[in-house]
Amino acid sequence: MPRALQAIGWTQRPLPFLERCQRRFGDSFTLRILHWGDWVLLADPDDVKRVFTAGAAVGVDVANPLLGPVLGARSVMLLEEPDHLTRRKLVLPAFHRKGIEADAEMMAAVARREVGRWPAGEPFELWPRMQAITLEVVMQAVFGRGEDQRLESMRERLQALTEWMNDSRNLAMLAVFGPRWIVRSRSYRAAMAPVEEAVMDEVRRRRAAGVNGDTDIVSMLVAARYEDGSPLTERDLRDELLTLLSDGPTSTSLAWAFERLLRNPEKLARARADALDGDGAYLDAVVQETLRLRPPVPVVVRRLLEPLRLGGYELPRGATVAPCIHLIHRSVRYYEDPLRFEPERFLAKPPGTYTWIPFGGGVRRCLAASFAEMEMKRVLRIVLAGVDLQPAGDRSERVRKSAISFSPDRRGLVVAERC
Repeated sequence: MPRALQAIGWTQRPLPFLERCQRRFGDSFTLRILHWGDWVLLADPDDVKRVFTAGAAVGVDVANPLLGPVLGARSVMLLEEPDHLTRRKLVLPAFHRKGIEADAEMMAAVARREVGRWPAGEPFELWPRMQAITLEVVMQAVFGRGEDQRLESMRERLQALTEWMNDSRNLAMLAVFGPRWIVRSRSYRAAMAPVEEAVMDEVRRRRAAGVNGDTDIVSMLVAARYEDGSPLTERDLRDELLTLLSDGPTSTSLAWAFERLLRNPEKLARARADALDGDGAYLDAVVQETLRLRPPVPVVVRRLLEPLRLGGYELPRGATVAPCIHLIHRSVRYYEDPLRFEPERFLAKPPGTYTWIPFGGGVRRCLAASFAEMEMKRVLRIVLAGVDLQPAGDRSERVRKSAISFSPDRRGLVVAERC
């Protein structure tokens, strides 16, 4: 196919496009996409393992054109080695298990407050309600539990940026004109500039006041020091904080978790029983199965810094490779009846290291993976224990491309009744 047609396939309906390519060409094939370049797709876990364990032989590439301008070149997600590993060591303490567990009750409290605002007995969209929860959770994790006007203004600005990123008109422009369009977009700058201003005002305020053992993420980053004793620069802090604050896929994953549960009443009943009086094992399995069936992104994209043999071919330095999460997660070789929503599969057998990769893998595995899984489980527990949800329609919701992830096409339309 000409590059322009491949670009249409990739930007408009990427998941069916990937599936058709695999049926025709097998587990290794090349996409040549206008504006995006050439990617070698990999759907064999052995190849994925080689990429994830190649260390410094593999660099970063940007699969989603929104990420570069939003996150910034100094984000830990986009740094090359050895800078990536150095920065990762500074950021990682914010996501240690003890810190995440300390946030668990905060997550639950935020979810309870939001669920209390839901309308009863009438249809409403669940995805925006999940966005409200995840935005507040990340705000409190990053900046602490303040309720002052500064943070309220930041919430409003972040919401406006999120709406811009999910606007279908902007996504269409991105598909037509490619990644460079966003850098030139006045509407993007109008949405991003107020967020940058608010974030950096807070950073400067914290620096001026001094850090007194606060455990929120911005205080930890302001206090962090490299081995030579130097602090993170303002640019470093801007990019790391925007990485954390930008609307990630957790809200979309939560919307899908409920959508799948509501279409499978026996799974819903078991999940509710676990939420009310269980050990949480089934909720863990629901989270894992949701991330398998509806992973946040379909591929992770990496650039080879050295030649590497993949898919039966010797690929040269500079080649872009893309382990395909979507295809591996739906393979009959690794999952029985892979299109079926079946949390029980993860009760019988834990996720495989290279066959369950919703957060990527290797040294670049998502830093916030454990945080996201904990948040999903906490929100599931609060919602299932507090309200009786029913789908507001007969058909399952289809996959629709949003800014970074893939959302339900009717935004998770449900009806809630108080338990």
